[in-house]
Amino acid sequence: MNGQVLVEVEGVSRFYGKTAAVADVSFLIRRGEVLGFLGPNGAGKTTTMQMLSGNLAPSQGRISIAGRDLLENPTDAKRHIGYLPEYPPLYRELTVDEFLDFCAGLHGLSGKERKAARERAKARCGLAEVGGRLTGHLSKGYQQRAGLAQAILHDPDVIILDEPTVGLDPIQMREMRSLIRELGREHAVILSTHILPEVRASCDRVQIINGGRLVLNERIPDLDRRMQSSVLTVTFRRRPSLEALAALPGVGAVTPEGETRFKLFHDPSADPTEALIKLATEHAWGIYEISPEHQSLEALFVELTGQAGEA
Repeated sequence: MNGQVLVEVEGVSRFYGKTAAVADVSFLIRRGEVLGFLGPNGAGKTTTMQMLSGNLAPSQGRISIAGRDLLENPTDAKRHIGYLPEYPPLYRELTVDEFLDFCAGLHGLSGKERKAARERAKARCGLAEVGGRLTGHLSKGYQQRAGLAQAILHDPDVIILDEPTVGLDPIQMREMRSLIRELGREHAVILSTHILPEVRASCDRVQIINGGRLVLNERIPDLDRRMQSSVLTVTFRRRPSLEALAALPGVGAVTPEGETRFKLFHDPSADPTEALIKLATEHAWGIYEISPEHQSLEALFVELTGQAGEA
């Protein structure tokens, strides 16, 4: 990807006393990219999001937003950030139009510029028909849309979304995912979520943080290749030689699952199926079953963090 770098995180750590909530985290996000940010509770995800949005200063390291140092020039850097927290920051007694006008004023927009920004945000977020309704009377889905509209009102380079689909029904979730993908074409979007299918549906790249450190940082196509079959489950008629199975090209480990059933863990780029069938024929072991297994994103998440995400 050759887009402009809009978020640059270099060696960022955050300590609480002697405890490192985030330790030496570094990554880049470019324009036109949607980054999925995953992590179990207590992994450092919330702390990282707070530092990226400028609500918490790092203990060490630096964060740059659109070329502005977030610690040295916070006001300038924050002009380039749009932020939707997990609970939309709505004033329930205001109509959608009044709320967006108020937010536009906070961003220094006035007059025709303010109205144009409001109408543009409403159109992008599907709020054109509800401008006169109180935000407190909106459905959960429309409240999320109103929260997102305030985040993009000033056309920021970087949009940070914290659990934007929590509480939405399946139709609302699909609409929100489509909107996130659309925003990702023009901005850099950071999507914090614990819903694993959200990442596959909305993101170009995924990061997983655990114990305050990044344990995965991969683009979705690379992740798909990583999750291709790397395990063969095989059932034989007669018990084979474990040593002979382990010696097959590409096989890294063999795990018995019974007297004649085994799992063969192998390099994804070196499928041992053909060699296995030839070996079984030569030794008259007989094969009742041979099937590849595909690792899911949830299984990878559990492997890296020891915890299950929401499927």
